[in-house]
Amino acid sequence: MLLDNLKSLGFDEKETSLYLAALELGQATISQLAKKAGIKRSTVYLVLDALQKKGLISSAQKKKSTFYIAEDPRKIEIQLEEKKNLASKIMPELLSLTNIIDKKPSIKYFEGKDGLKEAYKDTLNYPDSELLTCFSDSFKVFSEDFFYDYYIPKRKEKKIWARAILPDTEEMRKMSTHDVEHLRRSRFMPKEKFFSSIEFDIYGKNKVAFISYEEEVALIVESQKINDSLKSLFEYIWNTLPEKLPEIS
Repeated sequence: MLLDNLKSLGFDEKETSLYLAALELGQATISQLAKKAGIKRSTVYLVLDALQKKGLISSAQKKKSTFYIAEDPRKIEIQLEEKKNLASKIMPELLSLTNIIDKKPSIKYFEGKDGLKEAYKDTLNYPDSELLTCFSDSFKVFSEDFFYDYYIPKRKEKKIWARAILPDTEEMRKMSTHDVEHLRRSRFMPKEKFFSSIEFDIYGKNKVAFISYEEEVALIVESQKINDSLKSLFEYIWNTLPEKLPEIS
């Protein structure tokens, strides 16, 4: 376990074996280290050089022999802290470079009912946020158990509020009676003006999901420009729709 943990900190196998051998021996010659670590003498010189560059091995001359001493292992922790501080210092500059580069949108494709579920699950990765969704009434071909037994409870658990634009149908109105319970606000568009056969969801800082239930395919696009544009369109439509439902004739 100790060997594995040291490897995770950036030591290779020979460096790990030699450093642990040096710690146990206190001070040792090349021959003693090679025997203790189980490494060929010719290789020990190279490994010692690497450890000395990392500041974890020092040497001392006694009479005609050179002895090698392992530095305090707490030095590893100090070095890691220094690296962490350096990373924190340069991070703002690195992040600023990501804003300079005009990235192409990232697109993920999902297929089948399980693929649609994966697309929905991605919207749950942003707790304490708002989800903007434009529903298609063709969602009824999909599994209601997934929505009501898994997706909505998880969305509520993560405190993801939703605003939904829905086609004005009896079924959608019935669904909207649970808005408060489901952390959702709904507004309705006249069915004759609602031509979309797909759902789109705007969420996170830069994501949009397009879901076609009938074709059982979904696309998740990661793009700030597309997210901002569709969000603007959603807000425009939302603000034109009445809060109070008219009676169905």
